[in-house]
Amino acid sequence: MRHSFLLLAVYIAFVNATELTFELPDNEKQCFYEELEQGVKFDIDFQVIAGGNYDVDCFVTDPINNMLYQERKKQYDSFSHTTVMKGVYKVCFSNEFSTFSHKTVYLDFRSGEDDRLFPDQNRATALTQMESACLSIHEILKVVSDSQTWYRLREAQDRLRAEDLHERVHFWSIGETVILFVVCIGQVLMLKSFFNEKKTGVSTST
Repeated sequence: MRHSFLLLAVYIAFVNATELTFELPDNEKQCFYEELEQGVKFDIDFQVIAGGNYDVDCFVTDPINNMLYQERKKQYDSFSHTTVMKGVYKVCFSNEFSTFSHKTVYLDFRSGEDDRLFPDQNRATALTQMESACLSIHEILKVVSDSQTWYRLREAQDRLRAEDLHERVHFWSIGETVILFVVCIGQVLMLKSFFNEKKTGVSTST
């Protein structure tokens, strides 16, 4: 059993975030590490895009290896947690229960709080009409971004299924063609043997 340890590549910003799609071979496990401060909220979304029954084991541990999240054979799920200590948090995906199914997994990891759209947004005075419109547009764009991610995952999953179905239909068509040729050749040989028997019978009678 081989363990692959990968470090999460995050953007240097007030909100750390990463989206990645990785391959998870059969009988293997991949772990991702992120160092977080105390009191930081992080969110995890994952989904199996391709492979087997589209399921995977997932678990999250804190710096002292306490289990924060553990689910087995999940197709997709979300998890949120606020850290109670500073240290390295670990997110692992396991395909060790599968002996031949290769999986493709999507992971979205976010930590920290959203940066304020306006630096003085917490002021006592009310927002102007322009600022309110900007905030509304900002929230709508976040919804659009999440929807686009969801549609991309669905498109990738459906495309892989369609390619797999196309490959099966292709091999099935080849098999039917081979069987058809074998049956045709068998019928020709059978009819030829009938004529040979008749010729032999005529020759004997004369």
